[in-house]
Amino acid sequence: MPESTVLPFYNRLKKNHRHLRKWLKRQQISCYRLYDRDIPEFPLSIDVYEQHLYVCVYQRKHTMGQEEYKRWLEACIQTATELVGIPIEQVAVKIRAQKKGSTQYERLQQSKQFFIVEENALKFKVNLTDYLDTGLFLDHRQTRMMVQQAAKGKRVLNLFAYTASFTVYAAAGGALETTSVDLSKTYLRWAKDNLELNGLLSKKHQFIQADVLQYLQQLPENQQFDLIIVDPPTFSNSKRMKGVFDVQQAHVDMLNKLLKHTSPNGMIYFSTNYRRFKLEAEAIKARQIKNISTQTLPMDFRNKKIHQCFLLLP
Repeated sequence: MPESTVLPFYNRLKKNHRHLRKWLKRQQISCYRLYDRDIPEFPLSIDVYEQHLYVCVYQRKHTMGQEEYKRWLEACIQTATELVGIPIEQVAVKIRAQKKGSTQYERLQQSKQFFIVEENALKFKVNLTDYLDTGLFLDHRQTRMMVQQAAKGKRVLNLFAYTASFTVYAAAGGALETTSVDLSKTYLRWAKDNLELNGLLSKKHQFIQADVLQYLQQLPENQQFDLIIVDPPTFSNSKRMKGVFDVQQAHVDMLNKLLKHTSPNGMIYFSTNYRRFKLEAEAIKARQIKNISTQTLPMDFRNKKIHQCFLLLP
């Protein structure tokens, strides 16, 4: 039994674990969110990546001294490891502060501790220590499956591709060809590794290092795609791009440009994790816009504001 200071946290973890256990086994899910700031006094998120634990600590005001806070955090982490049966050596802890722009993509460490996880029989490289994010966003597990089911015979464009998990799913679903665009060379190398891990790397899968908005300006007018995935950052002011990207300000123009490059029977999946995002639907020239946020939120994500997702038809 954990010490009394973290007993409410332990009880909630135990409840979440019990609630998810049968579902995880039935769905054969080995990477999932166990806890997400469920109790305000315990501002942590805890993700399980098979035999590894990823703990994010969100900074907030508290009355504890430095040593007391350290003991409190150690007790929280020990509680989680004991509950899921993961050794403390396989726990990664991040202190999560609000970051903007290029800082959200900066390398944090140089450990190069990559390991492979599986999701729906597909393999992905994950790194829990070196970057702000892990390489695989668990909240888009359902969205990736939707892309896989829709991809057969399609020309697929993945913008802000990151490590190209959407591309892997599209390729596994029988996409005719894919194009993955991202500003980071590091993430595009990672993306290629992910396709290679699954035996999917070939000439029909193209990787382009570019600022997405500049890429769209330079696309030939007659170039069309059947399936487009757009999952941009909330904000970016990277030195490698022109100007500043703000998803709220940029989404209308960006989506209208994409609609011009979408085949008549094509579709666009657009997602954002900006909590205050408002889709300006009346300014977007789509035949139909469906809010599919509910359908794309997995059961292990109890915070329903983790992302918004829309399906646009030209």
